[in-house]
Amino acid sequence: MRTVVIGAGIVGSACAEALTRAGVEVIVVDRLPVGSGTTSRGEGNILVSDKGPGPELALAQLSRRLWLEIGDLLGRDTIELEEKGGVVVATSGAGLESLAAFAATQRSAGVTAERLDDPRDLEPHLAPDLPGGVHYPEDMQVQPVLAAARLLETACRRGATFRSGVEVAAAVTSERGEVSGIRTAAGEVIEADVVVNAAGTWGGVVGERLGAPVPVLPRRGFILVTEPLPPLLRHKVYSADYVDNVGSSDAGLETSCVIEGTHGGPILIGASRERVGFDTSLDVDIVRTLARQAVALFPFLSDVQLLRTYRGFRPYCPDHLPVIGPDPRAPGVLHACGHEGAGIGLAAATGRLITDYVTGDRGVSDGEFAALLPDRFAATARAEARR
Repeated sequence: MRTVVIGAGIVGSACAEALTRAGVEVIVVDRLPVGSGTTSRGEGNILVSDKGPGPELALAQLSRRLWLEIGDLLGRDTIELEEKGGVVVATSGAGLESLAAFAATQRSAGVTAERLDDPRDLEPHLAPDLPGGVHYPEDMQVQPVLAAARLLETACRRGATFRSGVEVAAAVTSERGEVSGIRTAAGEVIEADVVVNAAGTWGGVVGERLGAPVPVLPRRGFILVTEPLPPLLRHKVYSADYVDNVGSSDAGLETSCVIEGTHGGPILIGASRERVGFDTSLDVDIVRTLARQAVALFPFLSDVQLLRTYRGFRPYCPDHLPVIGPDPRAPGVLHACGHEGAGIGLAAATGRLITDYVTGDRGVSDGEFAALLPDRFAATARAEARR
């Protein structure tokens, strides 16, 4: 069973590792080097704290367990995998009530969420006037480019092939209409029984070229990077309005404070979200807003030097769910894209689901994850056509 995986980001690399572990022959293709797209623009979040009960939370819980297995396989230090936990803080009394209610629904789904009367018990450098928060000890962090590179390296040691500088132009189909490979922009045909669209932010474009379009769009975000500091932050810390921003479908600018330390010492500050196509221009006002929000949570940051900013594009799907599984419109095409800002955290479980579909072992992929299948878009289109 030869499988072509399009995309060498964290999701494509996780798919390649999981597939080769199951004995599948894999070829990974990408226009760019491993992990150099959206993966290189992420913070490395592996979160359960920002997801309410449903298929995405279930996928995150599965992925967390699989990331721990991957850490044991690759070596946690080599990918900077940390079980650091998360602290979500409210900035108002009303915000605390909303956060507490959200945490209660998560606990009903098996998430460990511990109420904090004073978040400074866990993060002493927080501002003193915050009304409370919730501790999520299951949240983790990984260095995404290191993780993608090590996952793909592991797959290649098992016999996978990685080809950089390859752009996919179209699917090749048999007389029966089944996919039999891909045609590159250079005109080369790469034969395959299965093609996996793990093209991240470009998943919508690649899906269309494969005859299986999915509504994946870019959503731009900025991250600020400080000078290296002693370890002053113990957890990933973010304000409670981050969850609302993640779930928003507004095309306009939204910002919410997300702060965490790194192995090397710099502190990462996010997060902004806006739909502006693939516009990569720097917006200084967004940088100022993120810096101001960070200082409001951690006053010591007002005296810290900002070294640089970087920006990238999250693969946004309108219903805020990833697209994972076979596409009935193009037999042989499977999607593994549309994860928005959760792709790093959900990559391990996505690789497992894709492997289950390819090998025919549907034990993990049935039931609660059926909501992630691409046929949901066809059902929506039929419903709209009947109106």
